[in-house]
Amino acid sequence: MKSFLLSLFFFIQFGIGYCQIELKINKVRLNNSIQKLSTYGKNEAGGSDRVAYSEYDREARKYIKDLMIKAGLEVSTDFAGNIIGKKAGLNPALKPIAFGSHIDEVPNGGDYDGPVGSLSAIEVVQTLSENNWPTRHPLEVIIFTNEEGGVIGSRALAGQLSNEALKIKSSSGLTQYEGIKAVGGNPDRISELKRNSGDIAAFLELHIEQGGNLDREGIDIGVVEGIVAIEWYEFTFKGLANHAGTTPMDMRKDPMLPASRLVLAVNEIVNSFDGAQVATVGKIEAFPGAGNVIPGEVKLNVEIRDLSSDKIHQVYQAIEKKAEILAQESGTTVSINHIEVASKPALANPEIQKVIESSAKELGLSSKYLPSGAGHDSQEIAKFAPIGMIFIPSKNGISHSPQEYSSPEDISNGANVLLHTILALDQKLSSNN
Repeated sequence: MKSFLLSLFFFIQFGIGYCQIELKINKVRLNNSIQKLSTYGKNEAGGSDRVAYSEYDREARKYIKDLMIKAGLEVSTDFAGNIIGKKAGLNPALKPIAFGSHIDEVPNGGDYDGPVGSLSAIEVVQTLSENNWPTRHPLEVIIFTNEEGGVIGSRALAGQLSNEALKIKSSSGLTQYEGIKAVGGNPDRISELKRNSGDIAAFLELHIEQGGNLDREGIDIGVVEGIVAIEWYEFTFKGLANHAGTTPMDMRKDPMLPASRLVLAVNEIVNSFDGAQVATVGKIEAFPGAGNVIPGEVKLNVEIRDLSSDKIHQVYQAIEKKAEILAQESGTTVSINHIEVASKPALANPEIQKVIESSAKELGLSSKYLPSGAGHDSQEIAKFAPIGMIFIPSKNGISHSPQEYSSPEDISNGANVLLHTILALDQKLSSNN
């Protein structure tokens, strides 16, 4: 009791500045827990086969729950299979500050995408508990279900998980419905999980960058501006299928030619705009698809990503114009199908960004603002709560691979920024109430 009161005295008297100087996570313990988690699903190639709902995932979840209980969290599994850990605050009337990530991996994935944020979240609570360090807000650690297979757990919390989505098969071979039941959820009651605006004071997610910006530039911390929107377009060039040996070159209407030129043009066009937008041609199909036949039709998919939907549309319009010119020049036609809005932009809260940046600075760490080009659970939570994301370097920008790596030093830096961001937000948000 005396230790608790002393911690509370210092907290009130010296505030977050004192916390940032004195309170640090246990670097060795955190990295040991990450290495231990990596043993669940490790394959002969050195990668992880801990896909959601698999036996490896179910065993790893038991390990995670045990760590959470030891950290002083009240642990439960919600109807979507999310693992929820709660810790009371000094003021039960305040909404919780939530943080976490996921532990499932892509097939033959790495050991850091998801686990760094999940185990750092648990380590933050462990550090607070063993130092008898109180927070005004309740804390909530969320380990999300099946992030890699469609951000399933976070979609459930946002009220965006449909019955149709539950019928889709996961990488484990189980449907989402079957998988959620296998990990202790109740898919028949998922609609009851929907959270509304104001239910969470703030949400934070620590994650590896999954890109090479921080590693290349030698920067410690990425302050995420938001998670990019993703748009998909299908371009179909139509010409005239004919014999590859008997049709003279000057009599052909070969749709492969404008399609090929458009692939190069996409790269040129996206680089002609200022900003961090990206565009990719990742799929091409020729019909009828025989080596001795000039194709009559060629389809290619263009994916465009950016924080701004307006910027995506500008890039698309330039690509569309180029496609029409290429079709006309080659005597073919082109049609374009906007396949779907894969995801809308999820912008990080500006005030939370500032707190992350400030926390990194007070810890003596360099930082940089940058977008997330990959999707995360945070994009779903942003639909009902203010979010912030913290990135740490990914070695050589590699992710979703056995070669994925972030150093123990980078991981502990990120966890300490997460810790002090939570403490700063706890003070800042409670003073506004």
